[in-house]
Amino acid sequence: MIRNYIKTAYRSLKKSKGFTAINVLGLSVGLATCLLIVLYVADELSYDKYNKNAANIYRITENAKLNGNEASYAGSEKPILNAIKDYPEIEKTTRIIPKSNLFKTSQKFNIKKGNTNIQEKNVAFAESSLFDVFTLPMIDGSPATALSAPHSAVITESMAKKYFNNVKAVGKTLTINDTSYYKVTGVIKDIPSQSHFNYDFILSYNSIPEYQAGGWGYSGIHNYVVLKPGADIHKLEANMRSIAVKNYPPSMVQGGNYLNYELTPLLDIHLHSHSQDELSDSGNIRYVYIFSLIAVFILLIACVNFMNLSTARSSGRAKEVGVRKVLGSARKYLIAQFLTESMLLTLIAFVIAIVLAFMAIPLFNEVAAKHLSLGFNTFAWLLPALVIALLIGLLAGFYPAFFLSSFKPIEVLKGKLVAGFKGGYLRSFLVVFQFSISIFLIIGTIVIYNQLNYIHNKSLGFDRSQVMVIKNVNVLGNQAATFKQEIKQMPGVVDATMSSYLPTGEERNITGMFPQLPLDIKQDVLSEFWPVDEDYLNTMGIKLIAGRNFSRAMATDSSGLIVNEAFVKRFGFKDPLNKPIYRNSIGLQTFHIIGVMKDFNFSSLRDEIKPVALIYNESRGAVSARVKVADIGSFIATMKDKWKGFSPNQEFAYSFMDQDFDATYRSEERIGELFIAFSTLAIFIACLGLFGLAAYAAEQRNKEIGIRKVLGASISGIVALLSTEFIKLVFIAILIASPLAWYAMNKWLQDFAYRINIQWWVIALAGVVAVLIAFVTISFQSVKAALANPVDSLKSGE
Repeated sequence: MIRNYIKTAYRSLKKSKGFTAINVLGLSVGLATCLLIVLYVADELSYDKYNKNAANIYRITENAKLNGNEASYAGSEKPILNAIKDYPEIEKTTRIIPKSNLFKTSQKFNIKKGNTNIQEKNVAFAESSLFDVFTLPMIDGSPATALSAPHSAVITESMAKKYFNNVKAVGKTLTINDTSYYKVTGVIKDIPSQSHFNYDFILSYNSIPEYQAGGWGYSGIHNYVVLKPGADIHKLEANMRSIAVKNYPPSMVQGGNYLNYELTPLLDIHLHSHSQDELSDSGNIRYVYIFSLIAVFILLIACVNFMNLSTARSSGRAKEVGVRKVLGSARKYLIAQFLTESMLLTLIAFVIAIVLAFMAIPLFNEVAAKHLSLGFNTFAWLLPALVIALLIGLLAGFYPAFFLSSFKPIEVLKGKLVAGFKGGYLRSFLVVFQFSISIFLIIGTIVIYNQLNYIHNKSLGFDRSQVMVIKNVNVLGNQAATFKQEIKQMPGVVDATMSSYLPTGEERNITGMFPQLPLDIKQDVLSEFWPVDEDYLNTMGIKLIAGRNFSRAMATDSSGLIVNEAFVKRFGFKDPLNKPIYRNSIGLQTFHIIGVMKDFNFSSLRDEIKPVALIYNESRGAVSARVKVADIGSFIATMKDKWKGFSPNQEFAYSFMDQDFDATYRSEERIGELFIAFSTLAIFIACLGLFGLAAYAAEQRNKEIGIRKVLGASISGIVALLSTEFIKLVFIAILIASPLAWYAMNKWLQDFAYRINIQWWVIALAGVVAVLIAFVTISFQSVKAALANPVDSLKSGE
């Protein structure tokens, strides 16, 4: 019986080649797209799950509010972990301190390989208990003692091969910054990319001088705890808050100010936590939801196509059903036959979808910045995917099977069955549903594109074009200033500055500043505090709106500050020049404001511009040069030669500021590109269905078209006749989708402090695009029908 079903289904699909091609193409593209989205979503949801105790691991996150400044920090203080580690709820604890939290300014991490120093960024200090908390398999060495001794290091397999050409590297020595020596005591497997931290070098925590590890008020340590099953998390959080209250001045935890601790589940860090000082770039659960919905929408559109086309061609199969019923075929067998056709078609589409996904995944990985794979060693997904595909076939074929098998044989054979597109209310609803989704995605695509375009073209308060940033200048030591001066004299260099702190850089330094004495915590304002030289403003293209720039000739400028407009506004100064500013850092420091600069964006446009204070002091992290040359390649080569003259054993590392800026928003760009790609595919699949429906509508009105042509109807009139019904449905879809899309995209834009407003023309443009897409799709078949010889249609059978 099943064999006959399959054979009959194959013959039916082969007979209707157009129907089969449209459905197979739509389903295969839809399934391939969904497979890629599912891989993306699964990857995002898999972060940190490689840890055996993942469900019980928590990070201590610090939430603070001080004088209206609210912030959440991924790090917390050293004493808080000491205070709670013996609580009965806690099983294990460990600490990680990223290298960047210890060496805030010019100190870099350079490892000697032969005669060359190579800068490494993925470096952290950790306690020996790290391997008790996180699952980091060790290839060489003992995890119990690997980080026990000072100046010991655990490195990854890749780094062992890079520096020692062998994973058996225990006992080898790492030379760091030409002054420190660390003994390799362990080699671990490369940390999975689905981890909220990914370090290549893990150094012993007790190698850090005690004062650098911090006390109350220093939140640069990432503290982790493993809780016992059934532990009362809320009770533990309350205890931690009470500890903070006891150890901080009352003014910091009263009067609207607070310092709260919370336990962030390890599995929530990547997608749900957006605290400052995260150990890696976080994802966003909102995008996981969005792409999951798009995957569902694409599958629904593909299923809707199948249902629409199957019911639309009902007239072509009505006599088949009638004859089968007259010959004694039961309805259940007809249903089984039509479902078999649906499943066979879906199976064919599934095979093609796998091939399409294999072909598309390299490009998808490039756009999404992922390392997803459909390799044969990961075919665990194949069976579930096949089951889902067959369920889709069952779902898509369910209504057509019951619809077609319900025809009454007498009415069919007498020709009383109403054929054609008319009366297809469900079909009309499904077309509206398809295009509502498509219009929603079109509006979303336009808004995302406009926001990204706004980001790239917004005046940021500084000029990022043609600024070359030479990194690792700290290795030059006392020659750094000479190097900068020689760069300034190079042909094509407009100006140059030396500072670690750049608008597009990674280095940041937040400090508390006060307007008067005695220091009152209620007047504390958190501000960026950047050491720069006298060439900084000119090189960065930052404008002064009051006062003056730093000057070598002014000895008092060592205590001078140039502040931004946000700083002035935060302190409430009407006339900020010469106002005293105080800072309590290793003793009381007194400054005075000598200039006010225009606000500039130095972080994501999601954030409001924060107060910034520039201090006239040396910072050797990087030299930035504003250049104006015709041949940038030749200039880079000259700059490299200049660098080698100063530091022949140090690699030449550079970037351009506009590229660094783009990298800040690369995540949004990737999301935008994926959204546009998926939206395009969804619209393409919807158009395939509309194309098929238009073809059947034209076929079913074949005689009507012939008669109208004989009676003098024009081609344009016939095209309008055949298109009007579909275009009406698209207009209904516009009315449904527009308010929903406007609301959803406004919610998305709320993430940005600086954003576009959704203009009326966006909705209008999306509607026009949808109508044009529908009209072009329909017109192909309509024009074909209108141009056909009416004699042929009138001479045909019924």
